[in-house]
Amino acid sequence: MTDTATPPTTLDPERADLLAALATARTTLTGTVRGLTDEQIGQRPTVSTLCLGGLIKHVAAMEQAWLRFVVEGPSAMSFALPDGVTWADITAGTAREVPQWLVEHEAGFRMLPGETLSGILADYAQVATRTEETVAAVADMSATHPLPPAPWHDATAVLSVRGVLMHVIAETAQHAGHADILRESLDGQRST
Repeated sequence: MTDTATPPTTLDPERADLLAALATARTTLTGTVRGLTDEQIGQRPTVSTLCLGGLIKHVAAMEQAWLRFVVEGPSAMSFALPDGVTWADITAGTAREVPQWLVEHEAGFRMLPGETLSGILADYAQVATRTEETVAAVADMSATHPLPPAPWHDATAVLSVRGVLMHVIAETAQHAGHADILRESLDGQRST
C-alpha cells in the first residue's frame, strides 16, 4: 500500500486531519502482514474464521461501500432479503436462500483461490485513493443521507460525510487490533 499518511495540502484542515487519521489506521492494519507469504495471510490461527488477508479485504470493501454511500446515498448499500426470507432465518442459518450481497460479504473475509497479498494491498491502495478523491470533491462535510434499511441501523438515523469518515476510521482501527491478534497468533510477531 502506498503511504497515504499525508493528504494533499489543498484540503481544508478538517478533511486533511480525517484523511490522515484514516491513513494511519490503514498503515497500522497493513503493517500486520509485512513479511508474510500469500499462504500465511490465508491461515486462520485463532478459533475464529478470520485470516489477515480476509480482514484487509473486508476493511477495503467496507471503506469502498461507505464512500459510495457518501456519493449515492442509501441505495449504495442494499441489505435486501429474498422474498420469504427473514433476518431470523439468516441469523439461525435456516434461510432457504441467501442474498448475493451476503455471500459476497462472507467471501470477503476469506482468501479465495488466486488472491495474493500484493493484489489485496494494491486493491486497498486503490480504495484509499478513491476515498481521498471523494472526500476532496465533496462540497459539504455536513451533508447527510439516511442510513440504508438494516436491522443494525436505527430506522430514522442519518449520517454525514464527516460521520462516515469517523466510522471508517473507527472500523479500520478496530480491525487493525484484530489483525494484531491474528499476526501474533500466527507467528508470534507483533506489528504495533
